[in-house]
Amino acid sequence: MTISAGLRRTLLAFTALVLAVVYVPLGLVVLNSFNTSNSFGWPPEGLTTKWWSLAAHSSGARDALLVSVEVALLATGVALVLGTMAAMALQHTRFFGRNVVSLLIILPIALPGIVTGLALNNAFKSMFGLELGLFTVVVAHATFCIVTVFNNVQARLRRGGGSLEEASMDLGAGTFTTFRLVTFPMMRSALLAGALLSFGLSFDEIVVTTFTTSGQFQTLPLWIFNNLFRPNQAPVVNVVAAALVLFSIVPIYLAQRLSGDTSETMTR
Repeated sequence: MTISAGLRRTLLAFTALVLAVVYVPLGLVVLNSFNTSNSFGWPPEGLTTKWWSLAAHSSGARDALLVSVEVALLATGVALVLGTMAAMALQHTRFFGRNVVSLLIILPIALPGIVTGLALNNAFKSMFGLELGLFTVVVAHATFCIVTVFNNVQARLRRGGGSLEEASMDLGAGTFTTFRLVTFPMMRSALLAGALLSFGLSFDEIVVTTFTTSGQFQTLPLWIFNNLFRPNQAPVVNVVAAALVLFSIVPIYLAQRLSGDTSETMTR
């Protein structure tokens, strides 16, 4: 299909506009983290690393970051196990109500976060009598992280069909051997994508977390929200946000490389 020069320029201009809308605000966050003024006047009067030093010595930000990483890792681990099992079960079996089960698995990510948070808060406190903390936040985050893993794995299994697995079992391989040598390598890039999405969703979630955590247990998004409007804390919040923007480049780059390597291996 040949694209005219006018259409090509229009598409390039639209792409540049979209990228500007996404990345210009992020660039301003990074720039303001070096701004000498804590009021963030524009243009900046000067640049300084003072705020980075203060952020590095902020015990509140550091503790909240560790909590967010711990919650995201645990929720991602739960999502990988349950999401993969659910996708494989629905892909390899046929039963009455199969589509309803699939809808129920996907539904949590479509619900408004405030509805999910309120429902889980009532369930944890009224039905089970649980104290809100790490466990309740991990369970709450896993409810919507499972969806990302489930969708990625199910799409990969449907694309691959079942011919390779059937051939493996016809040649004498057992269920677990077939999973280890055929199914799992076929799903690796889908699992990686699902894990990254799950980690990202869990790491920056704030609405559901607000309803399922106690006041003493604070993730990084909650810490940012609670400190954003406090006197002299806005520069530190900007530094934390800028650091997250910069550090997020590394896992995304690694994921692209690993996904590319997996695709090349499967092609060969």
